[in-house]
Amino acid sequence: MDEIARYNRERWNELVRAGVNYSRPWLDLDEVDARQKVDPHGFISDVKGKEVLCLAGAGGQQSAAFALLGARVTVLDLSDEMLAKDRQAAAHYGFDIRFEHGDMRDLSRFSDQQFDTVWHAYSINFVPDVNPVFDEVNRVLKPGGIYHTQFQNPYTFNIDERTWNGKGYALGSHYVDGQESEYQTWDFTDEDGTYHVVEGPREFRHTLSTLLNGLIGRGFTLLGFYEDDLLDLDAEPGSWEHYLSVTAPWENIWLRKGA
Repeated sequence: MDEIARYNRERWNELVRAGVNYSRPWLDLDEVDARQKVDPHGFISDVKGKEVLCLAGAGGQQSAAFALLGARVTVLDLSDEMLAKDRQAAAHYGFDIRFEHGDMRDLSRFSDQQFDTVWHAYSINFVPDVNPVFDEVNRVLKPGGIYHTQFQNPYTFNIDERTWNGKGYALGSHYVDGQESEYQTWDFTDEDGTYHVVEGPREFRHTLSTLLNGLIGRGFTLLGFYEDDLLDLDAEPGSWEHYLSVTAPWENIWLRKGA
């Protein structure tokens, strides 16, 4: 585990203890809800009995949804506290889920072509180089397997609601792959309504050319590209809600290994 991984592990553990929303297990799912959350566009189809890896995506959310759909689920994450939430969800539903503590850049504990689906939650921006991750995903995924990953829109990197200048959210940093974020604090309200400001993990910009060409070059076929729809026409300019409605900060791509 390198310095970045050690730092981000500590930061995620602290975020979980503060109640960040990504660490709140989904404990009231039914099969319809589960399918909508992990396969809203129908790319995965039937996962019953299939091997699914929730990559760097603990928190008791996607792992619970896939298990409810009948998949054989493995979840790997850097954060001990996030994995504890998956254990909570597994105990709640009575699911048998495999838990692995580790770095998304090193999947050597898994065999070649082990998984039918790799579901990669928002986390690839927490490493400075995507290539080791893509190499490992390509290795552990079966031919014809599905890979989903979410990442920050690289054009909105180093921008948030605090950059409102009265007219818009101005671009201000060079468009450089691997550039580290200028924003290190996360602010949010927990389930009890308490407001928190917590030092967040280190994040890095990955350009669209790096992401898409890296995947295409490894033989992945693009199935779909989707932006989170968070449009709020009545949001106050300079607010988080307004920022979300005009920037589309999160992107999702669905791919198949091979043609």
